[in-house]
Amino acid sequence: MKKNELTEEEINKLEIDILLFAIYRISGYDFRQYARSSVKRRIMHRMRLESLPSISALTEKVIHEPDFLEVVLNDLSINVTEMFRDPSFFLAFREKVVPHLKTYPEIRIWHAGCSSGEEAYSMAILLEEEGLYNRTRIYATDMNARVLRQAEAGAFSLNKMQTYTKNYFQAGGKREFSQYYTTDSVNAYFHPSLTENMVFAQHNLVTDSSFNEFHVIICRNVMIYFNHDLQKKVFHLFDESLSSRGFLGLGHKETLRTMDTEGKYILFSREEKIYQKKG
Repeated sequence: MKKNELTEEEINKLEIDILLFAIYRISGYDFRQYARSSVKRRIMHRMRLESLPSISALTEKVIHEPDFLEVVLNDLSINVTEMFRDPSFFLAFREKVVPHLKTYPEIRIWHAGCSSGEEAYSMAILLEEEGLYNRTRIYATDMNARVLRQAEAGAFSLNKMQTYTKNYFQAGGKREFSQYYTTDSVNAYFHPSLTENMVFAQHNLVTDSSFNEFHVIICRNVMIYFNHDLQKKVFHLFDESLSSRGFLGLGHKETLRTMDTEGKYILFSREEKIYQKKG
């Protein structure tokens, strides 16, 4: 290899850096501190779908075609979710966190990175069954406007309801799950009453700041897509936003360990990665 000649890996890294910088400059969405392996996988998948010869060709389309930029933004957004995802988390929340919440005159919950809203609806159902929803405000936020519109509509594919029903009962559900929605031949439509105390809003964990004080913050299976520096930044945001003795719920592969905010929290549920901020 000649002096100063780049390897294929170095070229790929440079091209991805340029693509992510272009996306940031054009759209304001910053994926530069996302885990590079995940970003690269999604970029390569889009290249194959578009039959593009290089990442640079993808960048050119992003710069010159606004509609294609939206496609790539959706590729890079994390939109994997389901109702009562990881039922044991919601069961632990019901059994261990809810008794604390019952002592509060009002409750504010932030579902950060809510995607299409299934977990926010799950929380609304859980709190309704525990007699708390009428004094709760749920803030469901995501960076992706398209999935937020879907969340607000409360319409989910009918073929997912069997899985969602199973999750609901494993999460300690107390009623018939079907009483919370109506159906047609394609979708299940959750009752509008579930969104009466729910606020859907765009919020980007990478670039936006705290907007309220919360008693509970749920952000599960989002941090795994961030590098260590961005995780630290987001945990500081959550710390600024969480009230004294408030609860933080993370995904199974996520942790406060090695973060400089760790000392402010106790591990309230080790199995379900629920932390409580010290008083």
